[in-house]
Amino acid sequence: VQLQASGGGLVQTGGSLRLSCAASGRTFSSYVMGWFRQAPGREREFVASIAWSGRSTYYSDSVKGRLTISVDNANNTVYLQMNSLKREDTAVYYCAARSGSSVYFTSRYEYKYWGHGTQVTVSS
Repeated sequence: VQLQASGGGLVQTGGSLRLSCAASGRTFSSYVMGWFRQAPGREREFVASIAWSGRSTYYSDSVKGRLTISVDNANNTVYLQMNSLKREDTAVYYCAARSGSSVYFTSRYEYKYWGHGTQVTVSS
């Protein structure tokens, strides 16, 4: 399994970014995809997850209403649309995958496959 995250960058407070995660190496129909982030000096934390079907999603309280996770099955790509960005959203963002159907696992240790991160910096 290979996961390739992209789309990070520098944005001003209140701005938007869309992250992409291209997945390859197997059929993902029975997988859950997740986004995590890690700020300097902090633990890697859960952001959002989605079942590959797209029918179920789950968000951390800190991003609910501002970030939206989605999946394009035809192109094996997962997106994280980030709106109304805040300085505290600054972090390296990682996409991850786990086998199963439940979107409610939020521990990084539940996810087996990881991509390299993409840096998101929100400045005032």
